[in-house]
This record gives sequence, structure tokens and C-alpha cells, in this order.
Amino acid sequence: MTAHRTAGSTPGPTPVPATGVRPGVRRAAGALSGPLATGAALGAGELCAGLLRPGARPVTVVGGAVIDSTPAPVKEWAIATFGAADKVVLQLGVVVVLIGCAVGLGLLSSRRRVPAVLGAFLFGAAVAVIALSRPASTLSDTVPSLVAGVAGAGALWWLSGRLRPVGGAGSVPAPTGASPWTPVREEGAAPIGPRTGPAGAAASTGAAEFDRRGFLAAASVTAAASAGAGLLGRRLSDSGAAEAEAARDAVSLPAPDLPAGPLPAGIDPPVTGLTPFITPNRDFYRVDTALTVPRVDATTWRLRLHGLGMSREVTLDYRNLLRRELVERDITLTCVSNEVGGPYTGNARWIGVRLAELLREAGVRAPSEGGPADQLISRSVDGMTIGTPVEAVLDGREALLAVGMNGEPLPFRNGFPVRMVVPGLYGYVSACKWLEELELTTFAEVDAYWVRRQWAAEAPIKTQSRIDTPRPFARVGAGTVAVAGVAWAQTRGIERVEVRVDDGPWQEAVTADVPHTDTWRQWFVEWRAEPGSHRLEVRATDGTGDTQTPERVGISPDGASGWHSVVVTVE
Repeated sequence: MTAHRTAGSTPGPTPVPATGVRPGVRRAAGALSGPLATGAALGAGELCAGLLRPGARPVTVVGGAVIDSTPAPVKEWAIATFGAADKVVLQLGVVVVLIGCAVGLGLLSSRRRVPAVLGAFLFGAAVAVIALSRPASTLSDTVPSLVAGVAGAGALWWLSGRLRPVGGAGSVPAPTGASPWTPVREEGAAPIGPRTGPAGAAASTGAAEFDRRGFLAAASVTAAASAGAGLLGRRLSDSGAAEAEAARDAVSLPAPDLPAGPLPAGIDPPVTGLTPFITPNRDFYRVDTALTVPRVDATTWRLRLHGLGMSREVTLDYRNLLRRELVERDITLTCVSNEVGGPYTGNARWIGVRLAELLREAGVRAPSEGGPADQLISRSVDGMTIGTPVEAVLDGREALLAVGMNGEPLPFRNGFPVRMVVPGLYGYVSACKWLEELELTTFAEVDAYWVRRQWAAEAPIKTQSRIDTPRPFARVGAGTVAVAGVAWAQTRGIERVEVRVDDGPWQEAVTADVPHTDTWRQWFVEWRAEPGSHRLEVRATDGTGDTQTPERVGISPDGASGWHSVVVTVE
């Protein structure tokens, strides 16, 4: 119906819209408070870890736990898909998940402050429990995560306090005097009184004003403090790494007492695309579980050797090790994660101490000689455990505690200051990097890291061959085409390599000379290529006369097998 104005009445004031903030703005601020609080937590954790131990960073702890709990097929997929970048991808994934959880806590804090803050602290406490469960951890490793939890909870409490409505019951008191959010009455306009009706209701709802200036100030301070703490923590960690790098730079490896000698003539056939006999350090594959490469200071490094069947426990420092007889040897290493035709194999000239001599000096006997220990557990500074058959170490092969690689001290990424190198065994049962402890025990008593994850306890390397050129799906010109690659069967050697085209007859390849049986062997064959699509296959026969099996199996539980093949187009 139509309203009528009575005579003599004056017009009422024009209704003033509510000035409360739209609910979406407050929710957005709440969502932002979560990542800001997480940044504060990570910054505080980084700083604390820099003061105590860089490996105890919360993100590193969570990432390590993810690696430990990831099913083997997922690990295999990650290695095959991302290669050496798998750890970067994992850390990015951890950060993305943290940000997602942080946004959720931030949204919760704008409605239920105490549960959100408690959740932030409990998250840090949970990471601290994980840190304590990690290999080689100590009680102090929990401190960075606990500090992170406290810092994150405190930051979230502070930021969420700025989200509370101004002036409502239980809210932050409205400031006296004018504020940027108070409507200003124009001169001559009717006075603006208390809000009633729908507009007033809107002002008292979730759309009510909050201390936006206070929130922006708190957010800025939190972000700046987080960045500062993180940078300082990183600098502290880097200072420790710098000391380790300086110690490595100061190392001058003695000339080996038993040098490897010159390589045979023609060791590298002149075929474009063929893998070189010696893999440069920068190109040598890296597969491990360390999220960040340990930087071990050689001046403080110690190796402890103890366990069953030893007449005495032995402790060595880096100088002691370099004073022993040093052996130089060309040895090919292969990772069990190497698929048929894969890249995770490499050949280097290693310098090290014979492990067998060190064990025998301590009274160790092989199981075939009546020794009580059949497994040698090697432990890394990051807690990795690798189990190696004692018999393999003592059977005459050149098992080394390596200190040098291709004429220089080991690179950090390849295990500086000391690593294990045992020919003929996949790396996960032989090639412990960043070594700090050796324990004589039994396979019945101790399962090493990968064995607990259903990999074989003993894993001799299978005979394998690979086509390096032409590459899969390559297009080549008709005529003579060089087909070339490498083959390996460490400790047995490669006797013969054969290639065939389109299921035709096998043609024996030319094989390059090698210094001994512990290295891979390069091969090549000249193919009269005719136009069309063709499939090339390769197989190798080892020094015992066994030919590589055609049966194609995956890498688990003891290494891949099968013939490598490539399809090419001849134009």
C-alpha cells in the first residue's frame, strides 16, 4: 500500500547503507592468515634448524617421511618420470599441501579461533614426532618443528584477532573518534543516528567491520619476520655448508699406491651419440632419498666399524683413511631403478681403500671361512642403511671405501667425504654415500632400508645392454647407419654383443677393449639402413657364457631384465 505523509511532518533521513565489510573480504583475509602463519612457522623452523642441524628442517622431515611411506611403485614412477628432479618435485608437493592446509586453518580461524590455533600447534608437534622417528635422529631434532608449531600458532592467533568485528559483543572495541570506516555527515545533512532495521542487522552480522588496517599491519610484520627468520636460518645452514666445502677444497688426494694405469687404445669408438667410457662427475647419475645433499665436513668426519666377529672396534678419521694404501680402479655402478635401456648407470675411475683389508685387520672372516656375520650394514649421515653381503666384500673383488672420483675428491652429490663402491652389486645393496658407520651383523637380524620395503636382500647386477644411438623414434638417412651403445655385467665382463633388425638374424657387434671385467663395454655395428620403420634390438653375453634373457621384467625386487629395443624411421 501507499504511505501518506501527515501534514506538517518533515521528511525523515534518507536510509544510509550499512558500511560493514562484505563477508567475502573477511573470508579472504582469513584464508590469507593461514599461509602467513605457515610462513612464520617455516621461518622459525628454518632458523632453529640452522642453529641446530639443517637436516631437521620441518619441510625436510615431512619430505623424508613421505619418501619412507611412499609405495615402491610410486617411487619407481617418480624416478622414471622426474629423474634427478624427483626431490624438487616432492618438496614442491609438500609445500603445496602445506599451503592448502594453511588456507583451511586460516578460514577456520576467522570463525573459530581457538581450534584453528590449536590445530596449527598440533601440526608442528606431529612433525616433531615424525622427526624423532627418522633414522639417526636425536631429541634435539624435534626442536625446530616444535618451535615452528609455536610460531605458527602465535602468528595465527595474532592475525585472527585482527579479523574480529569491531564494536560487537566480545569484539575488538571500536576506536574513539573518526576512522576511515566511519560515515562522515555532509554539512546540512540530517544527522546519522544508530543503525536500525535491516541495515543495522547487517552491521551486526558476519559482514560487520573488522580492523582492516590492523590486519594489514599484522600481515606485513608477520611476512617480514618470517622472511627474515628464514633467510637467517638459511645463512646459518649455508655457513656450515661453506665450512664443509672449504674442507673439501683443501683436500689434496695422495697419488694412489696402486694406480689404474692407462686405458686401452680405442677405448672410446668414434661414434656420435655413444656414451663415453668415463662418465664425467657432473653427468654421473644420482638416485637416493636425501632431499638435500649432505654437506659433511671432512675435518670432523669419523667412521666407526664394529659388530660380530671383530677382534676390536675401529674408528677412522679422514686423515687416517688417506694415509692407508690407496687403490685406483675403473668401476661401473648401476642403480636397481634402472629400467631396460635406462640412464642410471655410469663408469668412473675411483680412488679408495680396500674394504676387505680393513675388515680383515679387525679380525673379520667371511661366512665361508666360519665368520659369524654375513651382512655388512653401512649407515649414512642421513640415516640411510644399506646391507651388503660380507662374502661379496671379501671374495677378492675391489670393494672400496672411495675417497676420489675421476681424479678429484668425491663431489658432495656423489658421497663426499667417503662412500662405498662394490663391483657387481646394485647400488641399494652396496653403494652407501656419506658413509659414517659400518656394522657386521646378519641378514636374519637386520633388514636394511630397501629390504624393509620388499626389495631383495642380495642383488647381483644382471647382464644388460643398451642402444645409445640412434635414439628412439629417430629419423635417419638411408645408407650406412652406426648403431652403438654400452653393455655391462660387472665382475663377469661382457664377452659378446649382438644386434638384430626387425627380428632378423643376430649380427655380432664390434666391442671396444676394456681394462677389466668391472666396467661396462662399448660396442657398435654398421647397419645398411633401408627406407621405412625398423625395430633394432640388442643383447649381450657375459664372460661366463650366459646370454642376456629376453624376458622383460620390471626393476622390483632385484633389477630389470630384457632386451633393449628402439624404433627408428629411415628416410
